[in-house]
Amino acid sequence: MRHRHGFGFGHDSRGCDEPACGGRGFGERGHGFGEPGHGGGRRQRFFGHGELRLVILDILTRNASHGYELIKEIENLTQGNYSPSPGVIYPTLELLQDQGLITIDVEDGGRKKIAITDDGSLWLEAHHEHLKHIQERLKARMVGHALRKNPQMKRALDNFKAVLDLKVNQQELSDAQLKQIIGIIDRAALDISQLD
Repeated sequence: MRHRHGFGFGHDSRGCDEPACGGRGFGERGHGFGEPGHGGGRRQRFFGHGELRLVILDILTRNASHGYELIKEIENLTQGNYSPSPGVIYPTLELLQDQGLITIDVEDGGRKKIAITDDGSLWLEAHHEHLKHIQERLKARMVGHALRKNPQMKRALDNFKAVLDLKVNQQELSDAQLKQIIGIIDRAALDISQLD
């Protein structure tokens, strides 16, 4: 039987970042990009159900780590836009330990060193495509965030959204007008994609 070093946070230990599991999938400081989502101002999530486990295991393939270092590494991956709270990260680590995918050893001084197991490496390899999708999605979001930080890009996007809102939502459009607007957007997207 494996000896288990708990983290003593007293949170639900299922480790899921879903609201139903006691976590919200959001860090204390990084709830998204500061853009309200649908439904009472909730913001976009960085990771879906179970995805944080994949990200943690991937980080652990590069070196053994500690809880705080994992939090900082995830924050670095998202360029500071998401920082998982201890209430999310530690129950997730407890779940991974229960599943035999990581080991947690107490070092001198009481710090807990975390390392991926052989089973964890096999599980990560089995979910390689999903991890790749997560990484591509994060990269795309980071590019979009960087663009929105540019003042001229922000002005252009805000102007585009305002004009589109004025045309589409505040007056009746004929099918021909709607088709024209869609054509303009499609042509602009094509022109941007063909830039050198």
